[in-house]
Amino acid sequence: MSKYLKYLFEYFLLFALLYAVTSCDRDSYFFTDSEEEIEVNEILQTGTASWYGPGFHGRLTSSRDRFDQNEMTAAHRTLPFNTIIEVVNLENDKSVEVLINDRGPYARNRIIDLSKAAAEAIDMLDDGTAEVELILVEAGGPIPEDLNIPLYTIQVGEYNRLSYAERFAESIGDGVRIEQRFPQGSNRAVYMIYYGNFNSISSARTELDKLKERGFDGLVRQIN
Repeated sequence: MSKYLKYLFEYFLLFALLYAVTSCDRDSYFFTDSEEEIEVNEILQTGTASWYGPGFHGRLTSSRDRFDQNEMTAAHRTLPFNTIIEVVNLENDKSVEVLINDRGPYARNRIIDLSKAAAEAIDMLDDGTAEVELILVEAGGPIPEDLNIPLYTIQVGEYNRLSYAERFAESIGDGVRIEQRFPQGSNRAVYMIYYGNFNSISSARTELDKLKERGFDGLVRQIN
């Protein structure tokens, strides 16, 4: 085969591959390792949902959006930003569609944090949590094969008053998240302060070293 024909063959082969990739259904995403496909309307996860609102309204989310507790949004640990999912309350069959624009929750026994409006839509405001099912509506990017892959954060503080927690969080700057917890057997809330969302324990420890250089301390914690 002449050098010209060889180049021509390679060109058409490359064109065919590019066409095959760009012709894929945009509502489906493939995992390169397993070639497993997640379809629209497929159940992604089942577990416990919580919600967040007052105290976070107006703060920057992990996607750099301003959090609005009256919008239908949610925080998830691993789903791509701008993914839209349907959240079904398995206790009453009420559902709501939400946009993923934040990271969390950091409690290990929860899978999603809903905005106040979204929580109200599925009637879980009073209870605080609910067992839910997450269904894919529109993917904002490739969906991870395992939504429960280990993720890490840095716990940098704990306060009994939200105002104290907010003041401390502001001293650190962007990347901070406050979560309300109720210790077992107590009806008094504590406010846990977390910094960052990391894919490996080593990257979390590296960031912790940077925080220590700024005069802060903390503990690396696995969040799922």
